[in-house]
Amino acid sequence: MGEAAHPAGAPDGAIRVGLVGYGVAGAYFHAPLVHATPGLTLSAVVTRDAARAEDAAGRYGAAVVPDVAELWDRCDLVVVASPNRTHVPIATEALEHGRPVVIDKPMARTAGEARDLARLAAGRGLMLTVFQNRRWDGDFLTVRELVTGGRLGEVYRLESRFERWRPVPKGGWRESGGPDEVGGLLYDLGSHLVDQAIQLLGPVREVYAESDVRRAGVRADDDTFVALTHDGGARSHLWVSAVAARLGPRFRVLGSAAAYEKYGLDVQEERLRGGMSPGAPGFGEEPEERWGTVGAGEGHTAAPTRAGRYLDFYRGVVACLRDGGPPPVSAESVIDTLTVLEAARRSATERAVVPVG
Repeated sequence: MGEAAHPAGAPDGAIRVGLVGYGVAGAYFHAPLVHATPGLTLSAVVTRDAARAEDAAGRYGAAVVPDVAELWDRCDLVVVASPNRTHVPIATEALEHGRPVVIDKPMARTAGEARDLARLAAGRGLMLTVFQNRRWDGDFLTVRELVTGGRLGEVYRLESRFERWRPVPKGGWRESGGPDEVGGLLYDLGSHLVDQAIQLLGPVREVYAESDVRRAGVRADDDTFVALTHDGGARSHLWVSAVAARLGPRFRVLGSAAAYEKYGLDVQEERLRGGMSPGAPGFGEEPEERWGTVGAGEGHTAAPTRAGRYLDFYRGVVACLRDGGPPPVSAESVIDTLTVLEAARRSATERAVVPVG
């Protein structure tokens, strides 16, 4: 990567991170993960909210500024965790100022926007990566190990869900915003499910989707189903919903030799929200009673869940910037995900199967 991709850093040698946004993504994910990663220091946070500013300054000793324009003298790396509609303009500004960038998902509204951003980063010799942290969920790491190790045989179908029972809307742009806000569950949680499916089963050739707005006062999709046909013949069935009164399994993977089934979400988010440091011993480890099962017919045994490793994302960022390694998540792989999400939106609108590629 170019010279700008190897920032000088703070006096102690750490890479100074400027975090744009201190809502859920910034406060509960990026800030604690950056703080716990050797080689990084959270030097500045952009927020205009007084309570959030006080928390960021008190918890991390970060300078708090009201505008992105005040970041450039304070950081070597920019993390974009602001509302979805701002991801591309802020990332573009950071790259034009010679700063490598981490963007929270979704990277952009469209695959075309993402390609333009990737071209800008490549032309400047700067790292551009996307926080697809669910690649490091313990349950997904477990599924990947079972599949690549041949334990399930040939995979016929991946079933994957992010479901909640939230009949009363929380409010905010994710639920009330239109397409320009890039709100709704398809682009929010669906970004993770589609990304995981592609990582596990490869490129997608066809997409079918059903997308609904179930709750009063909500404008963006809150109940969506997506079916993918992969180039290799496997299928992925993906659900994201805020109105699931009874939750289905987080994963159900059916293969020619065995199946894997797992209920409940990865433990890392709940522990981050609870204030546990991601560097604490046992942070990503799941208790035995939450493990999934693997087997066929009547014979099933417990399948220990691999420890989740969100810190590996930011460790990968440091390795990329310091040692010239690959980014932890390539922009190209996320462009593939956005292409599928666009096809899903089109499928739901047209009520048709949409080819990809």
